[in-house]
Amino acid sequence: MNTYTSVPSGEQVVQELPWRWRVQGRIFLIGGLGFMFDAWDVTLNGILIPLLSKHWSLQPADAAWIGTANLIGMALGAFAWGTIADTIGRKKAFAATLLIFSLFTVAGAFAPDFLWFCLFRFMAGFGLGGCIPVDYALVGEFTPRKQRGRVLTAMDGWWPVGAALCGFVSAGLMAAFADWRLTMLVMVLPALLVFWVRRSVPESPLFLIRKGRRKEAAEVIDSLVAATGAKPRVYSLPDPQDAPRLSAGSAWTQLRSLWQFSWKITTAAWALFFTVLLVYYLSLTWMPRILIGAGFAEYKAFVTTAGMAAVGLLGVVVAALLVERVGRKWILAITGPLSALILVIVAFVVDIPEAAVFWLLAFGFVVQVAIPVLYAYVSELYPTELRGSGFGWASTFSRVGAGFGPLVFASFFWPTFGLATSFALAGGLVLLAVIWMGAFAPETKQEALH
Repeated sequence: MNTYTSVPSGEQVVQELPWRWRVQGRIFLIGGLGFMFDAWDVTLNGILIPLLSKHWSLQPADAAWIGTANLIGMALGAFAWGTIADTIGRKKAFAATLLIFSLFTVAGAFAPDFLWFCLFRFMAGFGLGGCIPVDYALVGEFTPRKQRGRVLTAMDGWWPVGAALCGFVSAGLMAAFADWRLTMLVMVLPALLVFWVRRSVPESPLFLIRKGRRKEAAEVIDSLVAATGAKPRVYSLPDPQDAPRLSAGSAWTQLRSLWQFSWKITTAAWALFFTVLLVYYLSLTWMPRILIGAGFAEYKAFVTTAGMAAVGLLGVVVAALLVERVGRKWILAITGPLSALILVIVAFVVDIPEAAVFWLLAFGFVVQVAIPVLYAYVSELYPTELRGSGFGWASTFSRVGAGFGPLVFASFFWPTFGLATSFALAGGLVLLAVIWMGAFAPETKQEALH
């Protein structure tokens, strides 16, 4: 293999390949299905809160632990799996995260009491927390540069699909069988996806290059060139850069590297993740309970929440169409604060069913314009050796907020300040994060990954 610097690098070759659905599209499909089940399992928290509140006679502050245990597990998972993916590879890490969150969700259906249930939700969250950053690193590193913004944005289209399916399937199961355990047993399906991952997804060549596995990297690159029908090119494989070893301290090494890379960019990534997802998870976790408290029948509350998630698919389509034209920063600056404002409106009209449903659909649309652009943006802010860890640490920070946020929301803010003021305070945090992004974070539209 020619190693002269005048020839393109292997990374450049991968990022300049033509898009083919049977090649990169297959990886997008597999990664998307994993993301879909991730959304399904997270949305299940909001479904389970009213069901288990009745089953175990839980007060709101206790029921909040259903979501909090799961999301704190996600925080730990995002913390651990970003570094693990940068160490053992995207493919192995992705398969492991799918298996963990699937099996422990199913285990929750057999929990003998609330304590064991929360423990199983924590462990499921540990797998879930790794799925998103690993998934985005895997798909992003196989996607050509020209399509990367749209593809990474379109990845989030799987989220409203999974969230909506959770609501509709759960509503149907409860109407037919009235057994909350069945809503969890469905999640055995992601475990079956692992076998497809092992057979159909190659390891990321960008990761292999960084790890010094030059022969394997060349084999993957050559197979991608052949599969896409691109013209074979001579390319170079640079010497590997220092890569983290799997150890208890490697995560902290990666964290230090992120802040050394750019403290302003890392602050922007963490703040955006924390605030935008806090708003989203507050709605996802508590909206079924809020609607039931406002007089909605249980079935209608689940279906309305599912509709809120389903309309988000239109938001993802709009985001995919705009992300390369408008850019990441402008979209986030508008849709992040706007989504929080709509939740404030929902709080004022929740006792009027038609108005509540309308504004919840509007919220589902707007927030799902923001979130896919956020994921694409943060995954592009870091170089390859820090991409999994950079996304993972930002996700970890957001999961801590999203985990304790619903708990504090139900225990203190909601009963003390009311629903509208509580949502408005969350919106104020989003606005501060957007202002920091505008001042200190770069636009990544059409930029090459490094």
